[in-house]
Amino acid sequence: MSIKYKLGNYRSKLRNAGCIEVSINRRRSGEDDGAGPSLKRAKRGEINYVPDHPDTHTDDSLEEERLALVEELKKRNKNVALMKQEMEVTFSLRRKEIVELVPMVSEVQERWPALFYEAEIREEFLRLTNKDLIDNFRAAINQHTPRLLKLYRARRTAFPPEMDQLLNRLDEEATDPEEEQTKGLIVGILTVLEDDDSSASATVINVAVVVEEDIVLQDLPDLPTAFAYLFGLIYALNLQYPKELRYTFETIQKVFMGLGTDLSARVRSLKNKLLQ
Repeated sequence: MSIKYKLGNYRSKLRNAGCIEVSINRRRSGEDDGAGPSLKRAKRGEINYVPDHPDTHTDDSLEEERLALVEELKKRNKNVALMKQEMEVTFSLRRKEIVELVPMVSEVQERWPALFYEAEIREEFLRLTNKDLIDNFRAAINQHTPRLLKLYRARRTAFPPEMDQLLNRLDEEATDPEEEQTKGLIVGILTVLEDDDSSASATVINVAVVVEEDIVLQDLPDLPTAFAYLFGLIYALNLQYPKELRYTFETIQKVFMGLGTDLSARVRSLKNKLLQ
């Protein structure tokens, strides 16, 4: 209890000093009578959920940096180093907007187009979690996939017939028009196959990431890379996990990426089986 009260006093001092993240926690708990809607708690291992602005910077000065970044992206020959630098400087403003205002993804694309570049998704994930998105995800895939496939095959009768096709052809997807495939899709991965009936096995010509029915990233090399970038965008855009896939994403977050230790019973059981 002594530690609890000391931490409470420390949070009060931080809040009075203007610490943004502590103020957001106060709004979330309903302590601030003038607060807007409740805000989602950071539960995914974010070490920089809503950081304070850099020294000497304000909302107005960071907005000027953002506008300069947007103008740079309009150039034919973009200065990649400058883009990375501006994204680093404006990180606090971007997180404040995304967490407090909860904008639509299309609005984020308009204000922060650089956030949807592959390199910047990785950088944003690193800023949020201090982990490399692609390297950590691929290492986890290599570690867990063989055991995971064995577990699926051992219980194949518990899954619908489609699971057999997935296990035999992990890269098989529908070839309907993209607009139909993305309709109603909050987050997902779209695989476009070559329309060639004479081929025994269709050729993948495009792998894309879909958020809020829009393709936000495409021409990715493979499904693992696409899923990793999708996971990174969920962090960068502060999106909720889809309810029907919450255990899948919890497994990726806490077992594969090592972000958090408070596992649900279902995910803990799977983790124990994977590590046997």
